[in-house]
Amino acid sequence: MLDQYQLQLTRMLEAEQYGAAKRLLRFLLQCQGEEKRHYEEWGSLLRWLDMAFPSHEMEEQGAGPLAHAKHQEEEEADEESLRREALAADEYDDDYVKQVLYIMQHHPIADQQVLALERAAHLDHPDVDQTIVTWLTGEELHPALQFKALQCLRRRGVSGKLPIVRLGEHVEVEIEQTPLSMDEFPETVTRVVERVESVTEVLDATMPHFAREMWKEFLQCFYGTSAYERLLAGDDDTVDCFAAALHQIVQLSLYGRVSDDDLRDTYGITESLRFRYEQICRSLRLVAQLQDRDDGDEP
Repeated sequence: MLDQYQLQLTRMLEAEQYGAAKRLLRFLLQCQGEEKRHYEEWGSLLRWLDMAFPSHEMEEQGAGPLAHAKHQEEEEADEESLRREALAADEYDDDYVKQVLYIMQHHPIADQQVLALERAAHLDHPDVDQTIVTWLTGEELHPALQFKALQCLRRRGVSGKLPIVRLGEHVEVEIEQTPLSMDEFPETVTRVVERVESVTEVLDATMPHFAREMWKEFLQCFYGTSAYERLLAGDDDTVDCFAAALHQIVQLSLYGRVSDDDLRDTYGITESLRFRYEQICRSLRLVAQLQDRDDGDEP
């Protein structure tokens, strides 16, 4: 259940639904039985959201459905103006900007680095863009963190090509092409997870959800690499290979076992496609292992 709440919170922040995120955080802080570090992280995030995005939230109890719907509509319409007002340049001094950028570069917990990037996306300060670019083009970072940094640069209006090392590959990415949501990825990318969902929904009602979340995490990690370019340039067979590989990893994660022969039959992976399929499996397993190792290292 905690994982579900964490995923829900992440989606809210990515969609900039800050009011909903604050309500969820307040609920989580009232729960008992979790590790102390979770409460510290939730409290820190809630304090920042309260400071950066003050809003006139109404109490949900006693509010009728029409009033709640109207409030939600107004909140969404005003989100951009509230954000700009709350994050105007004169709200922060140089020490605050330095603190945000330092946490972004040096904090040992990845979630805190991502939070710092969320803050940096809205700071109006001349040092921010160059600091992020220098950090990105320096030593190789975790690929998911790199992706968040590219999104941050795009939100800040930065454009141009950036040479970085991703998953051991030297690649060049165009900042302004970085997707800010799943909807902005090419159709081929979406077809992969839709293919998996259509197969898994008859096997286990929870698998499509895990497939979509895992695919989102994978995309953040191998975006811009040769594996990603193969997907975009591929045909229906390539989509089937990626879908089968994703299904394999999801099923292994959930159940610890999978029949590769049955999987290949389900997705139409013939002998002529087997090498391509196994190559894609290796690419996705590399990302999965990287994520598992980092999760295990988290204090």
